[in-house]
Amino acid sequence: MDKLIITGGQTLKGELRISGAKNAALPILAATLLSETPVKVGNVPHLHDITTTIALLGHMGITITIDERLNIEIDTQSISRLEAPYELVKTMRASILVLGPLLSRFGKAHVSLPGGCAIGTRPVNIHLDCLTKMGAEITVKNGYIHASAERLHGTHLVMDQVTVTGTENIMMAAVLAEGTTIIENAAKEPEVEDLSHFLNCLGAKITGIGTSTITIEGVEKLQPKDLFYKILPDRIETGTYLTAAAITGGHIKLKDTHPKSLEIVIKKLRETGAEITCGDDWIELNMHGQRPKAVSIDTAPFPAFPTDMQAQFTALNTIATGTSIITETVFENRFMHIQEMQRMGAQITIKQNTAICEGIPELTAAPVMATDLRASASLVLAGLVAKGDTIVDRIYHIDRGYECIEEKLTQLGATIRRVPH
Repeated sequence: MDKLIITGGQTLKGELRISGAKNAALPILAATLLSETPVKVGNVPHLHDITTTIALLGHMGITITIDERLNIEIDTQSISRLEAPYELVKTMRASILVLGPLLSRFGKAHVSLPGGCAIGTRPVNIHLDCLTKMGAEITVKNGYIHASAERLHGTHLVMDQVTVTGTENIMMAAVLAEGTTIIENAAKEPEVEDLSHFLNCLGAKITGIGTSTITIEGVEKLQPKDLFYKILPDRIETGTYLTAAAITGGHIKLKDTHPKSLEIVIKKLRETGAEITCGDDWIELNMHGQRPKAVSIDTAPFPAFPTDMQAQFTALNTIATGTSIITETVFENRFMHIQEMQRMGAQITIKQNTAICEGIPELTAAPVMATDLRASASLVLAGLVAKGDTIVDRIYHIDRGYECIEEKLTQLGATIRRVPH
């Protein structure tokens, strides 16, 4: 198990290219199961979760070709297994996303209950309830979901709560269902939009994209010709590097990104004192060497402040001037990074789902342990401004969502290296 060692005190400066979005790539790779002809996908990030998904598709017998530019061609004509085994999906929540496509196209699926980050309850019951209403027969036994249906049928669904993977799974199931499916209280995240656009490129008929009411008119089959689809940039990676620059008083420019997907994060960074300018596909942040001002945040589904940026802003607030209030409304266990930051001297008090942070001038390096993907990123950010050498352990979490993080930070002037356990 590798570790990262960060020597704090460097101001981040320079330019970076942003990778493709993990949270768009995973459902899009799952959605290729719906296509009867080969599909090529580009701008796929090189991450552990992507490797796991490709291994899962390979386990099913699907033919996968990767070219020198890391474009992935997927041909499902050779599929021989309709299952997602525990050994392959135990580390990855997004594995549940193969359930809808397999059931819709092939009429059956055997999918292990997924794993992933320990950040709170993320039940799959919403997925299963909606699929049942669409005509599926579902049982859960020995840790596996067993689903079957001759053909799913369209229906009117109201999600009990906003769920990204739930919206994506049902949307994929509905594209080959008989009749029309309406999903109300649907997730509006950019990654859901990207999946919708991809499905329409395959030949699906989806309207209401980007709204809370999505309508899917079922079609008989999906047979795109010579489709090459480029995945959108990763807004959370973008936000993480912007916050890293802000916390160090730095000046960076991020290219190949999508500012419109980050409007609330950019607004909050401007509140810290950052000067930010944007183009169609780039963002530049300049702190002019100043210490950030404290900024309060409340997490909620898109377009509100993303829960996936909460930990990074918590790190920023630890060394900001003033007091901040951080309210987490999405996941109940998403403050586990705070205990590690307290080991570095952070002055944070937790009251239920709220953290009150009194900013201090400087953190002190300490050995810390990552508990989930975004927590690991926040501890790296804390290490950038801590006095001494911070050791971040269990960084396999970070490799699930950040492509070459130590190389990119080094490119910006950070002193960071990966060492074997």
